[in-house]
Amino acid sequence: MPILSKFFKSRADPQNNMWQSAYNFFFGPTSSGKVVNERTAMQTSAVYACVRILAETIASLPLHTYERTDKGKEKALDHPLYYLLHDEPNPEMTSFVFRETLMGHLLLWGNAFAQIIRDGRGQVKALYPLMPDKMTVHRNESGELYYSYKKEGQEYLLRNWEVLHIPGLGFDGLVGHSPIAMAKNAIGMAIATEEYGATFFNNGANPGGVLEHPGILKDPERVRKSWNSVYGGSGNAHKVAVLEEGLSFKPITIPPEQSQFLQTRKFQLNEIGRIFRIPPHMIGDLDKSSFSNIEQQSLEYVKYTLTPWLSRWEMAMKKALLSPSEKKDYFIKLNVEGLLRGDYKTRMEGYATGIQNGFLSPNDVRQLEDMNTIENGDVYAVNGNMLKLEDIGAYAKKELKDKEKGGKE
Repeated sequence: MPILSKFFKSRADPQNNMWQSAYNFFFGPTSSGKVVNERTAMQTSAVYACVRILAETIASLPLHTYERTDKGKEKALDHPLYYLLHDEPNPEMTSFVFRETLMGHLLLWGNAFAQIIRDGRGQVKALYPLMPDKMTVHRNESGELYYSYKKEGQEYLLRNWEVLHIPGLGFDGLVGHSPIAMAKNAIGMAIATEEYGATFFNNGANPGGVLEHPGILKDPERVRKSWNSVYGGSGNAHKVAVLEEGLSFKPITIPPEQSQFLQTRKFQLNEIGRIFRIPPHMIGDLDKSSFSNIEQQSLEYVKYTLTPWLSRWEMAMKKALLSPSEKKDYFIKLNVEGLLRGDYKTRMEGYATGIQNGFLSPNDVRQLEDMNTIENGDVYAVNGNMLKLEDIGAYAKKELKDKEKGGKE
């Protein structure tokens, strides 16, 4: 045991990718020549759409604190965490804004942090988001994690029980790596294609070219500025050019359709969607979507995209916000049942099956449909025509005996 204890105490600091040289390594220049960081990436429409979809989805899901009971679970309405997580984590923001902010941090930096404010008894009183690029994770000599937060030139040290930390995918299991940083070349290419398209229209939606003069120009800069002032910009596209003194214009740039500009932009849209595992139809690409497969893609989005993120959230909150004694009886859950609901006809058929087979009551259905309960609506009933397999032979024998008895009479 002392050997293992010494091994864990001697572990180095977590590999923090958000600060100093490591931060510059993961973000920064790309092969396309464009600088990619969390802010330039968000200026790309596909990245903004993916981050917004995931952040708003996580923020809009019902978040409840549950208590385990003999019958399963029930909402722990009296627990202090219930109100904080469901309604207002702090006096300045709602639960929606709080979760949307943290999920945005998680998607852009790979980590989400919130300061935990506790009272004298150790109960959580408030949660405040912290900027990931100002946070560094360390380990002290005894092997305990602690956090260093830099704000306005000052450094604040926080113990591990003072921080709610939700890490993304990482190499050491303690600090996550940013999806933006890991895919910076793909995002850099998307930025480059957007800038190319904007420059193309800024130049009058015409290819660049050369103004040729048969003689020697005394002031070529003046001619260039005069040309750009009259014919530059998309508002001046297709104007008739008037050339004087023997000037001639010769285009030299390859037209965008020949360089497959639009196809490149569409490919980058799918590439960024692949980074965040977002179905194409959710970010505006409907080329391969139809009425028959969009519902299936939406269900796959819940199962394969949202579920891992939800598990990260639920486990991190349980670990940081519940005391060791409370973890046995309480848990925190984000409910996705509303996202898995089908169309009205399918839902009604499913409810009818549930009521007829006794695992749903009318009030259960009304609650699922956000309706008030009714009197005598908690009755669970089954179809009386159903028989056990073991009883089928007994009924057959009874009928045979009744027939024989009737014949003798």
